[in-house]
Amino acid sequence: MTVTVANRQKRRIRRRWLERLAEAIMAAEGCHPEAELSIVIGDDEWIQELNRKYRKKDRPTDVLAFPQDTGPAGAGPLLGDVAVSAETAARQAEEVGHSLEDELALLVTHGILHLTGWTDETAAKRRRMMQRAQALLEKVRQGW
Repeated sequence: MTVTVANRQKRRIRRRWLERLAEAIMAAEGCHPEAELSIVIGDDEWIQELNRKYRKKDRPTDVLAFPQDTGPAGAGPLLGDVAVSAETAARQAEEVGHSLEDELALLVTHGILHLTGWTDETAAKRRRMMQRAQALLEKVRQGW
C-alpha cells in the first residue's frame, strides 16, 4: 500500500505517522495490497471550497473523501483521496478533550471508511461508522 500525505496548512503534523496509520487502517479494511491513497491536510478556507464545488455545501467541513477507482469499494489499486481541515479538526479535538493528532487519526480513518463503502447519511449508519472507526483505531494502536 502507498499513502502520501501533503500538509497544506500552518500546523505541524507528523506525516510519516499519519501514512503508517492510514496503511494499517487500509489493511484492516481489506484494501487491495497495492492500493494508493493520498491525504491532504488543509485549512477551513480550502476545504470549504472543495465542499462547495463537490457537495454544493458552502461551509467548511472536517473531512471529505474522493474515491478514484470505479470498481468495488477498496478493491482496486487507486483507492482515492482524503481531504482534512486541520482547523476544524483542532476545534473538534478541543471540544471533545483529546489531541489534534487523535482527531486527525479519527478523520483520516473516517475518510478511508467512506472510500471502502461505508456511508453515514443516517444517524444509525453514522453510529455504526463511528464505532467501526473507533474499533479500527484501537486495533491499530494495539498493534503498534
